[in-house]
This record gives sequence, C-alpha cells and structure tokens, in this order.
Amino acid sequence: MKLGIGLTNFSWPVPTGELGATITDIARTADETGFDSLWVMDHFFQIRVSGAPQESPMPEAYSTLGYLAGITRRIALGAMVGSVAYRHPGVLIKTVTTLDVLSGGRMYFGIGAGAPFDPVPGAPGPVFEAEGLGIPFPRLAERFERLEETLQIAHRMWAGDESPFHGKHYRLERLLNSPNSVRRPHPPILIGGSGEKVTLRLVARYADACNLFDLPGAGYADNLARKIDVLRGHCEDIGRDPAEIEKTVVTTVDFTDGVAPVAEHLHALGELGIQHALITPPGAWDKSSLADATALLELVR
Repeated sequence: MKLGIGLTNFSWPVPTGELGATITDIARTADETGFDSLWVMDHFFQIRVSGAPQESPMPEAYSTLGYLAGITRRIALGAMVGSVAYRHPGVLIKTVTTLDVLSGGRMYFGIGAGAPFDPVPGAPGPVFEAEGLGIPFPRLAERFERLEETLQIAHRMWAGDESPFHGKHYRLERLLNSPNSVRRPHPPILIGGSGEKVTLRLVARYADACNLFDLPGAGYADNLARKIDVLRGHCEDIGRDPAEIEKTVVTTVDFTDGVAPVAEHLHALGELGIQHALITPPGAWDKSSLADATALLELVR
C-alpha cells in the first residue's frame, strides 16, 4: 500500500514566522523517509472535523504546494481536494500544470464539488469560508455541473487541444497551456467524494484516482466495499477497466496504542481494495507522530 501524509492542522505552538520552518521539517522528513505523497486541504478557514477552532492557521492550498514543491525532491504532492467553486478552471489547470513542471512531474490534480451540502448564507453559527471571503458558491447541483466542465477542460488543456470550450458555465476561447505538464498524458486526476450517482460516475469517466471516506465507527468496511463496487459498475458501463483507477482514502491515525493497530487497520483497507492511504493525526504533526508514521511505513509496505 502507498502511504501519504496530510498536512491539515497548522496549529503548532510557534510564532507565525516559524510556520515555514515547521512545515519544512515535516515535508522533508516525509520526502526523505519514503512516504509516497504529501497533501494539503483546499480550505481558507479551518474545518470543524479537525477539532480545531475555525480561526486556526490555514495557509492557502496552492501557495503551500508551491512551497512544498521547492523544498522536496521526490514525494508526490496534491490538494485533497480542490473546490471547483474557488478558482476558474483555466487558471486552476494552469496552476497545477506549473507546479507539475516545476516539481519535475510530481503533482496530483485533486478536485471535487466542494462541501457536500448547500451552506445557508447568514445561518446561525460560524460563517462558511466562501461566504466569509465573498467567494460565489453555487448550489451543489450546479457545482457538480461545473466540476464536469472543469474535468473536460483539464483533459483538453493537457492534451494540447487549444480549440474553444463553450459550456453551460464556462467559456474559454483558447485553451493554451504552455509549458504543458511533465507528467504525461497529464497529472493524475483525483476526484474526492463518494456519491454513487454523480461523483463516482465522474471518476469512471474522467479520473485516474478516487478518494473515499474512512470514517471510524461508520461501518467503513461495508461502506467502502459498496463504493468500490458502484465504481466498478460505472466503469463497466463505459467499457473502462476499473483497475486503472487508484483507490485512496484519508484516515485519521491515533498512535496512542502503538503502531501495530494502525497497521492492522491499513491492511484491512488494503484487503478491501484501497491502494493509497493518506494519514493524519488527530492534531498537528509533531516529532512523535512523525516517528510513529515512519515506523508504520515498514509495516504496510
């Protein structure tokens, strides 16, 4: 099984000016000890599932990926996952392509519809990040339409097809992408989410990888087995080999009881068909959790 690290919590007890040095230590450790991938979230405010306050530090995803590309040498990089509403697709594909070129072909293109719900503007409680920063955030059905158009644009830009794209939501008159990606035919496209009718259909048609949910206490084994089976059906519908699609999960790892129980869980995921696990601790990475994660590498390879 491949093993990746998620940088999702930046709440280290250090001055803001030392965040870069802290991130550098973690990224270089992951790069040098043999982890397969390193990921950031595409959020502007910290999210509830992290357990940290919304006001906690949350660097912008693609700026951070650019920094990570410059301080690492071999590890694959990506956003888990980019929200389709946050950037125009032409600019987004250009950004990912640039990172792929400058990193020597190490980028994933992680993309999704964004929040799996329709935030209500002005609702009681914490302000949703898009509303907070004034970013237009269409309803979920429209975001899925925009996601499919973005995927179509990505395939065409990476294929060198410069002809105009006139979709329902986007109009691009020349899909010029120079320099094009180092990774050919394109950086691996990873779609996040597990919706059976739309998301997994888009995975089958457009993606090289999917990201499913490994939620503790939620019957993960039955849930993941079903999702993989649904994806297989969508692939069969269009004549695609489902083995072409890398199956990934994000999973929170707690090393309180040692490394062995975590390794056992990852082996169980592998038996279900998961090929790439992206791990995060309950809080921010530190030297102890990094050491445990490094030990975990030896048990899951």
